[in-house]
Amino acid sequence: MNGYLAWLVYLVPIAFVLAVYSWRQSRVSQSGRARFEMALEQGLTEPSSLHPVIEPSLCIGSGTCVRACPEQALSLIGKKAVLTNPYLCIGHGACAAACPMEAITLVFGTERRGVDIPQVKPTFETNVKGIYIAGELGGMGLVGKSAQQGRQAVESIVKQAPQGDDLDLVIVGAGPAGLSAALTAKAGNLNYRIIEQEDSLGGTVYHYPRNKVVMTHPLDLSLVGKATLGQISKESLLAFWQNIIDQHCIDIEFSTRLDAIRKEDDAFVLETSAGQLRTSNVLLAVGRRGTPRKLDVPGEESPKVVYRLIDAEQYRGQHVTVVGGGDSAIEAALALAEQPATRVTLSYRGAAFSRAKPQNREALAVGRENLDVVLGSEVERIDEQSLRINVSGESRELANDAVIVCAGGVLPMGMLRDVGVMVETKFGEA
Repeated sequence: MNGYLAWLVYLVPIAFVLAVYSWRQSRVSQSGRARFEMALEQGLTEPSSLHPVIEPSLCIGSGTCVRACPEQALSLIGKKAVLTNPYLCIGHGACAAACPMEAITLVFGTERRGVDIPQVKPTFETNVKGIYIAGELGGMGLVGKSAQQGRQAVESIVKQAPQGDDLDLVIVGAGPAGLSAALTAKAGNLNYRIIEQEDSLGGTVYHYPRNKVVMTHPLDLSLVGKATLGQISKESLLAFWQNIIDQHCIDIEFSTRLDAIRKEDDAFVLETSAGQLRTSNVLLAVGRRGTPRKLDVPGEESPKVVYRLIDAEQYRGQHVTVVGGGDSAIEAALALAEQPATRVTLSYRGAAFSRAKPQNREALAVGRENLDVVLGSEVERIDEQSLRINVSGESRELANDAVIVCAGGVLPMGMLRDVGVMVETKFGEA
């Protein structure tokens, strides 16, 4: 009898612990499945950036990758890690670094959606000598990694002897990669220029919503040294960069768009909106937003047409049409609808906002008297005080004071191919 009691003393606590563990695992799996099914239902199954692929046979279900992901894009289902919310993944790779079994591979694109990635060497030089790519265009959109690539690319250029009277380097883009590159170019005494098509620095970060929290890896910047920012707001990160640029007198040529690159003798000639630049080396540090995609309709050249919402308050009391079906379009329309006496039309050619974040779709579903959502519509022409849209074959005229086009961007892949840079389309490949 005493033997049975002794066994019970040990077995009951063990059974209790196992029961609690099984219950918790079941709850975790149920939660993960619910998140995955919601993503499937909402059509948010295509990651927009570098993302993880988990090998189930290697995954031990430790959950370290799930905890390491600040976007909560991963979950445990059946004691295995699963990318349950692909749309939230931003490609920082923290999950792969945290995995104790190396069960995670970071890849670009999926079987259904390819991603164009220029081929670069470890020095970030392309197959065309003198043309370098760093940051988001090359597939790495993280602040810390982009800055690291910009520095490393220019360090390899600094090792070369300056040639002739041309510029040593033209940096295209004033995001983290471009700004880091400019600091390295200055430290290396290169004769360089940095151009940016926007009217302010920051690159993709500049387009983030107000007060968005950004997670950065530690930065190692020329002339500055190491900086650990961790989680920081968009505004604080831009202020950090602006302070560095001011302190080290980095001159940026804003509102200057790159239109073409051509090889001429031993140099490159860059056609920009501000004229020509001749240089021995080019560093493309532009984001994957690209040059704003236009509607190509009559009247689009009107000054009332813009491609980004900067300040919703400036449109108070106006009739505004927002064109697009992504998060930026929806967020712009919602911000404008909050302005007194402002009438907003959101025009989208699709039948549903399938690629928008759930919270944006939910916010849009709340009826607003001053916000009209017109699906299955396309702008036909833009006039001085009105515009015409085609809705399922029917042409309608709307009163209009301003048009904000949020239709994404055109990447310079054609420009790269024209100058000989090899671009590979990745379908779920590293």
